[in-house]
Amino acid sequence: MALRQAGDGFTVDRHALVDAGEERGRHLVARRRAAVVGGSALALALVATAGAYAGGLLDGAGGSDGVTVAAAPTPDAGSATDGANGGGHGGAPSPRVGSGAVGAERMMTNLEKALAPQGGKLTATAARGTGSEGGAAVSGVYDDGKGKAAVSVSLSRVDPKGSQARQLTECGDKSLQGYDDCRTEQLPDGSKLLVYKGYEYADRRVDTKCWRAVLVTPAGFLVEASEWNAPAEKDAATTRPEPPLNSAQLKSLVTSQVWLPALNDLPAAEPEPGSRDAGPGTPLKDRSAADALELLAAPFGVPIASRGGEGSYGYLVLDDGKGPSLVQLNVSRAETTAGFTGPDVTTESDGTKVKITQGSAGKAPGVVQWTVATLRENGLRVTVSAFNTANQNGGPSRPAPRLTLEQLKEIALAPGWNRDRN
Repeated sequence: MALRQAGDGFTVDRHALVDAGEERGRHLVARRRAAVVGGSALALALVATAGAYAGGLLDGAGGSDGVTVAAAPTPDAGSATDGANGGGHGGAPSPRVGSGAVGAERMMTNLEKALAPQGGKLTATAARGTGSEGGAAVSGVYDDGKGKAAVSVSLSRVDPKGSQARQLTECGDKSLQGYDDCRTEQLPDGSKLLVYKGYEYADRRVDTKCWRAVLVTPAGFLVEASEWNAPAEKDAATTRPEPPLNSAQLKSLVTSQVWLPALNDLPAAEPEPGSRDAGPGTPLKDRSAADALELLAAPFGVPIASRGGEGSYGYLVLDDGKGPSLVQLNVSRAETTAGFTGPDVTTESDGTKVKITQGSAGKAPGVVQWTVATLRENGLRVTVSAFNTANQNGGPSRPAPRLTLEQLKEIALAPGWNRDRN
């Protein structure tokens, strides 16, 4: 089947589709955060990629197309490199690149090979190879005769035990994110697979659906396949009720052995400082924000309905049976004392400045936010906020936040924050 021939005079913005691959990880993280915290400013920790290939599903570390191994997925090459490293929140450095042994043309050929068992026709392909600073990614328009659909695959490498790998392979709270279905699976070699069926926009303002498969192997190989029920990720009318590939076919796409040479050409991942696998004695500064928040909230004895976050941002949804309550933590660096001047700012004995605010929040009437913001003398900002709702985009679920201002202050002023955070 001529997978590359132009289709019926159909045209598409190729570069936009490739950019969709590069942006996918950032979109995934942004959607999860946006579903929970709306427009809050989030500081994310960087996840650099380096490390060595380790066996598992992607066994046979050769570099040829004939390797009998499955690729490791991630939401996207861009996700593990620049996208999920913080995207527009903090100026993440450019992603580390490979030698370029697998170029754009080969990436396009690999996508054709991976989709070949499903039949159909692939057109309007565009790609970046392993030597591109934009990350290794490929996209195209797939047509099985039931309507054209955008498809993209991106490749990267992450710390398999880090917070990013965990975040990308965990299903978020459905009540907050509004997806149709999300399932996780641990494969025989220890790889983690997530298959997510949701929407391009969380508020469903258009009918565009976005389905993804994300795989992270024990070696830290990360591969994501994304598909839509429209010929473009955005600004294109839907052409079919659902994207073309079902869950099993998405799994087959991300575990296809054709991606192995490109994954092997990418720098392996460095250990991520904020790993949730940290032991009980791990300093607070070395934990992910989500892990730190859960640890510091534990003494209050409130059941946790859900948790999430990445790097320097974390959240919990607490539920004591009287209504869920969102709590979020942001850790960042400040160059100045902006926002920490005036009569409403107090100073602790160690020099830490504290500002407490209470007011309305969210889009719905009646949603309130209590915030304790702190600034250490070394420039470290620790901000803890609590809400009387589980979702800032929804209505109030209780009269006031579950944690008191004193409890929020206790979290923000925990001694472990006084050390320099990596």
